[in-house]
Amino acid sequence: MTTLDTASAAVRTALLEDFSLEMTGKDVPGLEEARDTIPQGTRINVTFLGNEDLRMRLDAARAVRRLGFVPVPHFSARRLGSRADFEQFLTGLRTDGTCDNVFAVGGDPARPEGPYTDSLSLIESGLLQEYGVRHVGISGYPEGHPAIPGDVLWSALRDKSAALAARGLDGGVITQFGFDVDPVLAWVERVRDEGIALPVRIGVPGPAGVRRLMAYAARFGVGTSTAIAKKYGFSLTNLMGTAGPDRFLHALAEGYDPDRHGEVKIHFYTFGGLRATSEWITRFRKDHHV
Repeated sequence: MTTLDTASAAVRTALLEDFSLEMTGKDVPGLEEARDTIPQGTRINVTFLGNEDLRMRLDAARAVRRLGFVPVPHFSARRLGSRADFEQFLTGLRTDGTCDNVFAVGGDPARPEGPYTDSLSLIESGLLQEYGVRHVGISGYPEGHPAIPGDVLWSALRDKSAALAARGLDGGVITQFGFDVDPVLAWVERVRDEGIALPVRIGVPGPAGVRRLMAYAARFGVGTSTAIAKKYGFSLTNLMGTAGPDRFLHALAEGYDPDRHGEVKIHFYTFGGLRATSEWITRFRKDHHV
């Protein structure tokens, strides 16, 4: 192994320490099935989907904690119908001991269902720290957002970072997933140039069917040109196959510079399932001595 290979392996090790995973409220059986393949203490984000209710979200966060992991329940600002809905969710989380870590996102609805227009409004409400939240995750979009201009995204990221600091809340950024490392690292470098020092978790798809990956990419405005697909490791002419983030993580390890990019970890979107993702991580770490 060359010196360069050794350095790259060391970076891969650092990036995959303390990785995080994502699940929905319906994924509790999958989490129970995968529990032995996931390191205890792993942060597991629980999404806030429109077709799930409060009980399902609370049950999922409770299951994450019961199985020995760190629950990170999501709040979708535009899906919260009222301040009372927000407080009801926070009350349930506090009662269950699952409110330390949360993730705040604006959400999909074009028109807010209640008083909260974006994740900044949740932070500025003061309710998070009132109910015992200590760490708040926020979103980052290296390739932009299909419905939000770039300058608005940057302003929002600066404002959210400042709002967290002003309220004494720890925070971190989780990025939207992508297939091309170059815009991701360029974006992280600009985050640091903007004076934002929050840790960044780079979103990576776990192994999944190419057709499913394409569907999510189209929904979130992720670049999927023929060149990008080839670089990542799949073909746009063969949507029946599956793809994992092997090449992406290798390229990330080669391009990552702590001096320019600061603290970076990996967040896995489990499009192909929790167990498939966790088993892939285990194999990848074993095969590459991570």
